[in-house]
Amino acid sequence: MKHIVFYDAQCPFCFYVKKTFRLFDWRNQIKWVSVQETEKSEKYPYLDGRETLEEIHMLTKKGEIKEGFYTIRQLLLSLPLFSVIGVLLYLPGASQVGSPLYRWFSEHRHQWFGRYDLPRYA
Repeated sequence: MKHIVFYDAQCPFCFYVKKTFRLFDWRNQIKWVSVQETEKSEKYPYLDGRETLEEIHMLTKKGEIKEGFYTIRQLLLSLPLFSVIGVLLYLPGASQVGSPLYRWFSEHRHQWFGRYDLPRYA
């Protein structure tokens, strides 16, 4: 069983975050699925009504849905090289700072990095 991470394949920043995290997924724990793929499929009904193009989402191995900052925190915990950072993001107050910071960054990513005309999957 793997975590399933849903990312925006038309966002250059998201695409390169996925590409980088894949390099460090030494235990092959994460499956990456583009939001654009989910829109064409009925395999992911638990994403209905969620702002998947606004924030990264994850279905954990335990069946929990995480989004935004909480997805990033879980991703970091899942990657051995970054797990200490993931643990630090559980310290008191981390989510009160991390969650709004994530949302702010996400709202501006297209201004800073642009947007691909077509999704990139590789």
